[in-house]
Amino acid sequence: MTVAKPEYPFGPVPPAEALEIMRALRNDRPMTKVSFPFGGECWLIHRHDACRAMLEDRRFVRQPFTAGRPVPYDVEFPEFLTKTLQFMDPPDHTRFRRLVAKAFTMRRVETLRGKTQAIADELIDAMVAAGSPGNLVDAYALQLPIRVIGDMLGVPEEGRANFVQWSHALLATSGMTPEEIGESMTSLYVYLNGLMADKRADPQDDLLSALAAARDADDRLTDAEITEIAMLLVVGGFDNTANFIELGVLALLSSPEQRAALMADIDGVIPTAVEEILRHVRFAIGGGISGSAGLVPFVATEDVEISGVLIRAGEAVAVDPTTANHDDNVFADADVFDVTRSRNPHLTLSHGLHHCLGAPLARMELQVAIGTLFRRLPGLKLASEPVYQQGVLTGGMIDLPVSW
Repeated sequence: MTVAKPEYPFGPVPPAEALEIMRALRNDRPMTKVSFPFGGECWLIHRHDACRAMLEDRRFVRQPFTAGRPVPYDVEFPEFLTKTLQFMDPPDHTRFRRLVAKAFTMRRVETLRGKTQAIADELIDAMVAAGSPGNLVDAYALQLPIRVIGDMLGVPEEGRANFVQWSHALLATSGMTPEEIGESMTSLYVYLNGLMADKRADPQDDLLSALAAARDADDRLTDAEITEIAMLLVVGGFDNTANFIELGVLALLSSPEQRAALMADIDGVIPTAVEEILRHVRFAIGGGISGSAGLVPFVATEDVEISGVLIRAGEAVAVDPTTANHDDNVFADADVFDVTRSRNPHLTLSHGLHHCLGAPLARMELQVAIGTLFRRLPGLKLASEPVYQQGVLTGGMIDLPVSW
């Protein structure tokens, strides 16, 4: 008799029960063999030390492909998508990141802080003018990162209209056929590729133009490679950021003591508050234990033992950041939401070679978005229960009703 593998993401269940499930998983075993909603089986690692060990081990790679599909996917991806950074291994990955780093610098991100602040203030002004209550998702949490990533890449305002639709298709776990998902991937690629051609012809002060100019000796990025980077930034650069704005606000509205700690010194506390939001709040997506183990698991190139579990050559493996971020062996009072937590080595933005390329941008946006919201609207409160997005791997909300 064949026993069905549990499907990931887990849930939904109430948050308190989610924490108990995560604790039981970590205590019982370092990893679980699961099936993914988009097809295939994968080892899902629950413990923080085991996650780091795998992410640092070069015997785990993003390739190889099986019948044109990256392990463990059953869906065939468009060829251009399988050449993006998250699918790469050294030496291609090393070259790619080195060239991108020349354009996507901390200084460039920090120059966007003032513009991000202006966007946040403008959106709050509009929300206040429209009257209380309001839907924080549509009015603020989605709009801010879309405008920031659009400005950063140099995407004209009229070109951003389909970003939400295309990104949700790329992250869909249900409700869409493989053909529909492929069509959305292709539409986003075609749009960005055309925009890249415009930047080559007429460079501007934006990231796409800077990537086009990035060189290392005689090496440079091709238009196709830049388009693939732009796709990653669009999908990861607003959807996940919007989710963490929503969940961070919800966590603070639900935790009077932590909200008070933030309000007492917003500028001083917001950096650690953002790290704690990144660590803690993901389990609440969909009202239970859910989340993303990364859209592209790794594959073992040989038999590897981690924490006493033998992973066979060719098997897929991914981290479970939700559970690892609540590991009692790493985080004091791991189940407690603490905006002043000083030691916070969470894995939300990954670790090692594939540490999130946009981490500095995400941190800056979250600091500005959440800090400004509570500074401008100190009386902010929930107007009714949130409505969660279904069928999208990263979760998030459709409606976060707030009043002030």
